[in-house]
Amino acid sequence: MREQIRNEKLGMEYLRLVDETGLTVLLYPDSRYRSVYALYGAKYGSQDYRFRLESEKEFTEVPAGIAHFLEHKLFESEEQDAFERFGKTGASANAYTSFDKTCYLFSASDNIDESLDILLDFVTSPYFTAETVQKEQGIIGQEITMYDDNPGWQVFFRLLGGLYHNLPVKTDIAGTKESISHITDKLLYRCYNTFYNPGNMVLSIAGNIDPARVMELVKKNAKGRRGQKVISYVPPEPREVVERRVSARFPVSNNLFQLGFKEPAGEEVDIRREITAGLVMELLFGEGSALYCRLHDQGLLSQPFETEVFSGRGYFTEIIGGETKDPDAVQRAILEETARLRKEGISAVDFDRARRVLYGQSVAQLGSMEAVATNMLQMEFVGGGLFDGISILSALTVEDAQAYLADHLLEQFSCLSVIEPLKEE
Repeated sequence: MREQIRNEKLGMEYLRLVDETGLTVLLYPDSRYRSVYALYGAKYGSQDYRFRLESEKEFTEVPAGIAHFLEHKLFESEEQDAFERFGKTGASANAYTSFDKTCYLFSASDNIDESLDILLDFVTSPYFTAETVQKEQGIIGQEITMYDDNPGWQVFFRLLGGLYHNLPVKTDIAGTKESISHITDKLLYRCYNTFYNPGNMVLSIAGNIDPARVMELVKKNAKGRRGQKVISYVPPEPREVVERRVSARFPVSNNLFQLGFKEPAGEEVDIRREITAGLVMELLFGEGSALYCRLHDQGLLSQPFETEVFSGRGYFTEIIGGETKDPDAVQRAILEETARLRKEGISAVDFDRARRVLYGQSVAQLGSMEAVATNMLQMEFVGGGLFDGISILSALTVEDAQAYLADHLLEQFSCLSVIEPLKEE
């Protein structure tokens, strides 16, 4: 299947192809760029801890952190590490695991075919043994310890622990030292064979590429067949939060805080809802908002808020964070401002300002091949396309924002996470 997806207003287009194995390939050719950015991703992340194939009745449950562990192990082979192979082509390679996906990537200006050949080969050539798994357990154990000491990482996961009772997003993506000690080579192969099937994967490439040549390499490296549909278990989750405030002390010079608002969520991602939430967040907490300007003038914030719409299968949370000398005062100000706008209404001027800011940011991202390839893949995994966000944003009205605010960002479903400076002895 071959589909050309175009946005007339932007004058941009990309190709979406599905080969005979079921692999989806997204290609954004642009000869104005010398370099190429490529991602090969599986719809498999840390939240997929309990799963079954469509033909199976029973769920398989695996240790927390196994998706991240598998990402690390896939770079190894009986002969040569994938990083060493990329080193010979001059490509810069990496990988990452999130809550809902695992991606392998490279960027390069030369030897593009050779680098793409390596990417397609090593991701489809697993090699796990009991001995190499045991060695990796020590390495990832050290990584987990490092994040245990990271204040920015801790303020986020402590927030998720305060919000969510049952969902696995409250657990670190890398798992715990205890959980990874139960990972075996057999479990890795079970997860790989389940999730790393072509129908559950996407290849996304942007830059100076020849689509015909890319598809030749895809065909050359094709392994496996379209697998069965994978069903991941999403545990039931009440709307109520676990705790309204959580805190810890770390060697920091100022309080770090994140305020999260827990929203109802389904098992599928709602793109329009996510875009609407982002617009409301920019309107309320953006650098041009009345709230930020007031808190800055009062000396409570020296830098703009850091905001995120954190959403996926089964979870949806608006997060506002930053540094301040008084996180509780900032929380009160946020709650008061949301209540005021809920009652008095959003002005058309503020709405237009926020929408212009987000629209400009979205269009600017399309000038980055890394952002284009990443967003194509991300949107494909949630059932959308590269230009959907811009189209939805353009169509939103001030009434849509007001309706969203009426039922979201509610105080009773919020949690404040704070990392405080260590007390002086």
